[in-house]
Order: sequence, then C-alpha cells, then structure tokens
Amino acid sequence: MSIQKLFSSYLKNPFSDRQTKKTDSFPFRGKDRMGVGLTTRQPIPTPTLPLKGREVIFETGFSRIVVMLGALCAVSSSALTAAQPTAWPAKPIRMVISWPAGGSADGVGRLLAERLSKSLGQTIVVDNRAGAGGTIGTQAVVRAEPDGYTLLFAAPSELSLAAATVKSLAYDPTKDLQPVTQVMRGPYLLVAHPGFAPNTLPELIAYARANPGKVNYASFGANTLNHLYGEMLKAATGIDTVHVPYKGGAPALVELLGGQVQYMFENAGLVLPMVKAGKLKALAVMAPARLAGAATIPTLAEAGVNIGNGTWLGLLAPAKTPQPLINRLRAEVVAALNTPELRKSFEERMIQPVGNTPEEFGSLIRREVTEWRQLAGKIGLKSD
Repeated sequence: MSIQKLFSSYLKNPFSDRQTKKTDSFPFRGKDRMGVGLTTRQPIPTPTLPLKGREVIFETGFSRIVVMLGALCAVSSSALTAAQPTAWPAKPIRMVISWPAGGSADGVGRLLAERLSKSLGQTIVVDNRAGAGGTIGTQAVVRAEPDGYTLLFAAPSELSLAAATVKSLAYDPTKDLQPVTQVMRGPYLLVAHPGFAPNTLPELIAYARANPGKVNYASFGANTLNHLYGEMLKAATGIDTVHVPYKGGAPALVELLGGQVQYMFENAGLVLPMVKAGKLKALAVMAPARLAGAATIPTLAEAGVNIGNGTWLGLLAPAKTPQPLINRLRAEVVAALNTPELRKSFEERMIQPVGNTPEEFGSLIRREVTEWRQLAGKIGLKSD
C-alpha cells in the first residue's frame, strides 16, 4: 500500500485498534491512573490536530502518524520538484555560424544574436566554425544535444546545396536538423576588382571569351552557393573562367580586394559600400529589378543572363529539439525582426526579413535540394 493510501485510511479511523480499553490494560489493575476505580470501558479521547509547519502533532503523542506524514510530505515535495522543469533558457545559448567572422552570414547572425540576447535574458554566444563549405559547423550542431542551447545560423550552401552536391555528406539537413525560421533573403551583386578591364557584364563575357582560362572568380568554397552561381554563369554564357575556392566569404573578399582574383558573387548589402567607396565595381545585380539604393546597377536579366535567386539565411536546431522550444525560438526571432533597430540594419544591408513558420522553412530546404541536384547535374558541378 502506498504512503498516501495508508495515511488516508489511518486518518479516517486513527484509533481503530484501540477505541476502548479494559481497565486492566492500565498499570494499576481496576483503577485509572489516578487510582480511581473503573467499572466500565472508557473511550480514549479523539485527538485534536493542530498544524505546526509541516508536522501534525497529535496530543496523544502517537509518533507514527508524524513519521508517516513526514514521509508523505517528502515524497510529495520530490514529485513536485521533478514535475517542474528548469525554465529555458537557464544558461547561455551557442549560435554556430559555419563561416568566418567578417562575412555576410556572420554580420547578420551577430545582429540577430544581439537582439535575442536582450529578449531572452541570456547571452547568445556566436561560434564561428568555418570550413568545408559550411559543413563542419553544421555537423557540430547535428551532433549537439537537442536541448535548445545549440543553434545553427545557416545559408543554402551547407544545407540544400550540400545535400545536392556533396556525396559524402555526414548529415541530412532535411532529417538531422529542425528548422526554426528563415530569417532573411537578399540579392547578390556580381562585383569585380577595380583594376579588371570589364565594367559591365556584357564586357566580362566578351573579355572571358577572348581570354579563355585566364580569368579567375572566387567563391566561399567548393559546392557553395556562389560557386554554383559562378558555374551557372559559365554555362549560360559559354565562358571559360577558373574557380578559386576559399574558406568562407571574408577571405574570398579580401583576395578580391587585393586583386588576386577578378570577380565574385557576394551579398549586395556587404559589398555595396565597397562599390560606393571605389574599392570594388559592380557589374550586375542578381534580383528581379534594380535595387532602390543602387539604381545605376543593371540586373543580370538585362544582359540576357537569367540565373539565381540571391541568397537566404535561417535558424535551425538539432533534430528532436522539443517543439515548445522551437515555437518559442521562432516567436522570439519574429519579434526581433519587427524591432525598428533590426529593420533599419536589414534595410542598410539591402536584405528582407522573413520569419516564416518552421514548416514553411523546412519545405523551402527540401524543394531546393531537389532543384539544386537537378541543376548541378546539368552544369556538371561534381560532387566530392
């Protein structure tokens, strides 16, 4: 019988085994304790139960009830403690960005981390884990505990594109990660070093055709998004240029600024200030229309090249992260995207906030895996 049941039954009739007693049950046979003779059975008085803290003290002094109640309180207290989980977040949260500091993903990720730190009341620690086209950092998140304390801020390169092009990929982004929300989408600019002769996309195409194998373009790494766009440009125009992969956007951009490579595709918001400062020149924008803040830059479509849809960034967690945590995270991100401060920062970077549902974000990743796989086969982008 459980402690609760035993105690309940005992309270209903606490003295069932001793309701009446013969006088010779006392030490003084035939007399009460004061020496008065007893000729009838006398009921033992019903005890009163005054409460003092956690103990119930019986005036009759039956200690076993006190012991029973103490045990019951201990069990109940332990059960209540176990039933109440620690509030999340109770410690700092790690946000892994699979690219070096200084790149476009890192810049946007740090803006988001700062806002989430304020709203959640816990520090969001940005952990840059670059390499292998973003797959090293992604794999670290896949292997992390699904407890809401490790997140991934990712781009298509390490998710949909990696799944479509990397044969030996150690994870499946559609199964091993849980989407939270797509944070943003934005256009790419095709930019070149100021010392490179062509000033427009048509001039680049003509120059590359006249100098096959002598023009280089940079990417964030093999099988990354701007590598794919570079190969799509080659396939669409028939040019022969050389791919130079780097370990992320920041080192690639440094090499472009130094003139070691001639051109690359990069996030418009990141490189447009460099274009305006004369450190780079913009040949075309990958967008449906010219940008409001850079109306003099023509679109790729204006040059007859119809490739690409720009880029996006999103937040994910390890698979099996509890759904309530996913919902809370998504709500916090949406709230952050609606703050005037973050909206202003996004506008300056020429990117658009999204904040869709986990289901919508997951559907985007699955659809892109199929599309990129088909496209990679057409343009001859080889898996490792």
